[in-house]
Amino acid sequence: MAATSKPRLKITYATLRNDNEQLHASYDAGLATARGELGVTHGLFINGEWRAATETFDKRSPIDGALVGRFAKGTRQDVRDAIAAARAAAPGWARTPWPERIAIMRRMADLISERQMELAALMAIEVGKNRLEALGDVEETADLIRYYCDQLEAGEGFDHAMGNLGDETVHTRSVLKPHGVWAVISPFNFPMALSGGPSGGALVAGNAVVYKPSSDAPLCGVKLAEIADLAGLPRGVFNMVSGPGAVVGAELQENEGIDGLLFTGSFEVGFNHVFKEFSRRFPKPVIVEMGGKNPAIVSARADLEEAAEGVMRSAFGYGGQKCSACSRVYVEAPVYEAFLEQLIAKTKAITIGDPTDRKNWLGPLVNAKALAKYEAAVAEARRDGRILYGGEWLSGPAYPSDLYVAPTIVVDLPPEHHIWRDELFVPLIAVAPFESLDEALERANDTIYGLTAGLYSDDPEEIERFKETIEAGVIYINRRAGATTGAWPGIQPFGGWKGSGTTGKASGGLYYVQQFMREQSQTLVD
Repeated sequence: MAATSKPRLKITYATLRNDNEQLHASYDAGLATARGELGVTHGLFINGEWRAATETFDKRSPIDGALVGRFAKGTRQDVRDAIAAARAAAPGWARTPWPERIAIMRRMADLISERQMELAALMAIEVGKNRLEALGDVEETADLIRYYCDQLEAGEGFDHAMGNLGDETVHTRSVLKPHGVWAVISPFNFPMALSGGPSGGALVAGNAVVYKPSSDAPLCGVKLAEIADLAGLPRGVFNMVSGPGAVVGAELQENEGIDGLLFTGSFEVGFNHVFKEFSRRFPKPVIVEMGGKNPAIVSARADLEEAAEGVMRSAFGYGGQKCSACSRVYVEAPVYEAFLEQLIAKTKAITIGDPTDRKNWLGPLVNAKALAKYEAAVAEARRDGRILYGGEWLSGPAYPSDLYVAPTIVVDLPPEHHIWRDELFVPLIAVAPFESLDEALERANDTIYGLTAGLYSDDPEEIERFKETIEAGVIYINRRAGATTGAWPGIQPFGGWKGSGTTGKASGGLYYVQQFMREQSQTLVD
C-alpha cells in the first residue's frame, strides 16, 4: 500500500493555472521559507552522513545575483568514498524485499510533495523557473518515483515463472536483478525531475546510487539528498557529491566501481564522451538522454490560434532551456503570414521579469554562457535572415540581472543554416513556409535528433501521415498546452530516438525501470 499523506494540490504542467489563488498563497508561504534558507554552506552526503566541504563554490541566482549558497567542490577522493559506501550498501538494499523498497520510495515521493512549495521556490531562485514551471518540476519528481514503484509492483518484482516443456520436475524463473551501483549525472533545467526521476528508477530496482547534481542547481541536489535521508533509505544507498564535471563527473565515468551510468545533457558531451567512453574497458549499461531540435508542423487545416499558443508555450517556456523546446516551425504557405501574426501577438504578450512574481511568465537565462549563446544566435539570425520580434537584451528596473532577454522569432534563414540544426537552449525559434506535408516531414526529420515533435491539423489523413513518418520519441497533435513540451509520468512517456537517446526507453513509461536491472534465468530440477 502506498503511504498516505496530507491532502495537497495536484499539480502537472498541463493542469497548472495562474488564477488558482490557493496555489499562489501556498507558494508565497513556501517562498518565504525558501528565502530563509539562502546563503548557507552545504556539504556532501556520503554513507548517510553530511561531510563538511573543504573547498566551496558560490552559486548565485540568475534572477538578481543574490547568493543562493556555498556548495562543496567534491574531490575525486570524495567520489571514491561515495562509491565505496554505495558498493557496501548495494547488496543489502538488493536483498531487501521489493515491497519494503517501494514503501520507502513512496515515502520519499510523499515528502517531496509535502514540501512542494518550498522546493519549487528554491528551484525558481536557483535556476530562474517561473513558479508554475517549478511547481510542475517538483511534483513530476514525486510522480516519477511513484510511477516506478507502481511498475515494480505491477510486475511483481519482475520475478516470473517460465515454461518447462511438459517436465514437471523442471522449474525455471526469469528474474530481473539490480546491477549494483549506478551513477546519475543530472542537468540544471529540470533539477529535481531529472535527478529524482532516474535516481528513483535505479533505487526502486534495488541499486545504490551516487548522484552528481548540476553546478547550476546544487541546492536542489542537497534537498533531494535530505529527503532521501528522511525517507529512511539505508546508509550508503543514496549518495550526493556536488562539484565540477571535470572532477566529480570524470571520476564517476572512470571508476570501475560504477556498474551503470545515466547522464542527461548535451549531445556533444553525452555521445562523444559519456557514451563512447564509459563502457570502453568493460561492457556496462549506460543511459544517455540528450537534447532535441524539436519541430512543429502547422497545416493549412489547423486551428491557427491553438497552434500559435502551443508553439509559443513550447518555444519560450523557461526561455527555451528545455531539451523538448520547440525551436523550429514549418507552416503551410497559405496560412504562413496569418500564423506569424498570431505567434508574434502571443509572444509580445509574454510578461518578463523576476519569475518568483506570479505576474511574470518568463525569467532570466540560467547563466552568462547561455546569454552568450543567445547573443551569438541573434547576431547570426540578423545577418543571415530576418528577426520579426525580439533579439534584444533587456535592461532596467524590471530586470534585476543582465540575464534577461527577449523571446525571438526568426524567418528567412537559408534551409542549410545551422540554426535549423543545432540545439541552442535559448528563447529563439525559426519559422519557414512549406508547400506540401511531405516537404515539411522531410525537413522536420533532417536532424541528428529525434526527441519531440508536434503537428497542428484537423485532417485525419495528415495526422496519420505524421504519426507514420515523424522520427521522434514523443509526438503531440493539436496540443494547445505545448506543441512539443509537457510530458508526465504514466501519461506521456518521455524519451528520444536517434541522437536524443541511447536506449529507446522513455522515462515515466512502461519499460524504464527495467533498464536498471539485468535478467537471470534460474532453472531448478527436482
